[in-house]
Amino acid sequence: MKKLFVVLTMCGFLSFSAFAQEAVAEEAAQETEQVAEAAQDEQAVAVEEVAGEAEQAAEEVGLYKALKIKFIEAGAGFMALVMVCLILGLALIIERILYLNLASANTSKLLKQVEGLLDAGDVEGAKDVCRNTRGPVASIFYQALLRLDEGIDAVEKSVVSYGGVQASLMERNLPWISLFIGIAPMLGFLGTVIGMIQAFDDIQAAGDISPTVVAGGIKVALITTVAGLIVAIILQIFYNYLLSKVDSLVTDMEEASISLLDIIVKNGAKK
Repeated sequence: MKKLFVVLTMCGFLSFSAFAQEAVAEEAAQETEQVAEAAQDEQAVAVEEVAGEAEQAAEEVGLYKALKIKFIEAGAGFMALVMVCLILGLALIIERILYLNLASANTSKLLKQVEGLLDAGDVEGAKDVCRNTRGPVASIFYQALLRLDEGIDAVEKSVVSYGGVQASLMERNLPWISLFIGIAPMLGFLGTVIGMIQAFDDIQAAGDISPTVVAGGIKVALITTVAGLIVAIILQIFYNYLLSKVDSLVTDMEEASISLLDIIVKNGAKK
């Protein structure tokens, strides 16, 4: 019985070992298949991505070529002038945006600091705070504090005068942007008129009013108008933004100046 038990045990162990090996082999085969399928999926995704990128690049190249062709068809001279208006206008717009953003400051915080120092009688400390703070409001405050000993009338005149100077500095280069907004469509219309003249010259040279000749000439002539209008629209949007930014800063500057005068009058009354 013991021998039979040992034999059966050995047979069972061998059978289990064989079954385990088969299971491991099947599991390994399944994992291999899954890895192969995953690799195929990844390869397919990569191929699709590459194809999509290639298609997108082809579209971008096609768009670039189309714009280049339209630019040449419309006449490089007038189109170049329109593009110059766009480039110069955007350069001035970027410069104004940077300047106006740097001109923005926390006016309420500055007023509290100046008021606290004036209440304490530290006029020089208030001047230092204004001198070390950027923006037109701080500059106006500093000019007003410089004339504090001359009386409230002198301070008020200084605030009004220097406020006008700061407003002019904020509005600088805006007329040039407005000029480019007006010139760009005019150049486009001028190119269109000249293109129409050339189209009629082509009709006269051909001796026949062919729809192909007429349509081709008009299409080329209208491209400059479209370009000029697009440039004007882009510049006009940024121009209106700059105007609203300047108006906001001027309003803030005026309110802060009135508050400063009130603070000076209050401290004068205390004395």
